[in-house]
Amino acid sequence: MNKPLPQQELLLGLLDMSGDIAVPSADDGSVLYRTLIECRQAAWIELSPFGAGFDKAHITDAGREIAKQA
Repeated sequence: MNKPLPQQELLLGLLDMSGDIAVPSADDGSVLYRTLIECRQAAWIELSPFGAGFDKAHITDAGREIAKQA
């Protein structure tokens, strides 16, 4: 398992505490968007279409384990 970056740990912690959140579906050049893609590639989150330019971010079991270790 890869060691997450601080911004990845922050996102995973947010999802672990808050549940699913709406996030931008298109690359807007933000740190948030890049972090979402990195976490999705590591299989720590799943992104699914939500509507009107947004996706739903959902933490996976692997992501939840990372969040608990942070």
